[in-house]
Amino acid sequence: MFGLGHFFYPWGFLVQGLAIVHFIRRRPENYWFYVIFFLGPPGAAVYILAEVLPDLGLLRGVFQGFGRRSRIHIVGTQILDNPSAANYEELGELYKDQKQFEKAREAFTNAIAARSDSIYTFYSRAQSSLGLQDFAAAIPDLERVVAADRKFDYYRAAGLLADAYAQTGQLDRAAPLFTEATQISTTAETLYNYASFLKTANRCEESREWAQKLLAKKRSLPRYMQRRERPWFRKGKALLKELAGN
Repeated sequence: MFGLGHFFYPWGFLVQGLAIVHFIRRRPENYWFYVIFFLGPPGAAVYILAEVLPDLGLLRGVFQGFGRRSRIHIVGTQILDNPSAANYEELGELYKDQKQFEKAREAFTNAIAARSDSIYTFYSRAQSSLGLQDFAAAIPDLERVVAADRKFDYYRAAGLLADAYAQTGQLDRAAPLFTEATQISTTAETLYNYASFLKTANRCEESREWAQKLLAKKRSLPRYMQRRERPWFRKGKALLKELAGN
């Protein structure tokens, strides 16, 4: 197999380098490192076919980002003449998609000042606060959303509120809400947050059980979903390693 490397020369080194860079950035299954390193360019080519090419679908967000930046400029100009709630909401969503959470939260705050009857806007502002790791600020908005519709966003709002409680040390308030949310919501995010909460509450055996449920979920997801949820699975593996020492 190593002899085939001469067939790829000089492009084989570039293929192998590309595969290694992608592996470091995306962190797929560890066995791919051995495929790339020990099988050389042929192994790297197999890796690119199996892992890099499917990931190209995730680049849509990069190209959409150019359009969002243009739209941000347009909406920002429209707000000068028409500072309506709808314009501020659109601006906030654009900033949130760009992960400019501080600007997004400011835009949603302006939208709420103009019209405070939409729980979607409160939810979006809460997500912006969570993006800033400002859990305390997210709680009032999430409480308003969950009080209006307990099943909002397929119980994701309830799961996020439970996590915000846990992150701010309100474990007694987090526990029943997590229990309710995890009866319906089985998203990787909710499963990880619940497992993390259980560890914080010194319920390590339960935490290990839910972290294992998170990793088991990966096998039932289609490949594109596995790629999208990969950060949560990675966190789940790290949590299991931490629990192994308890």
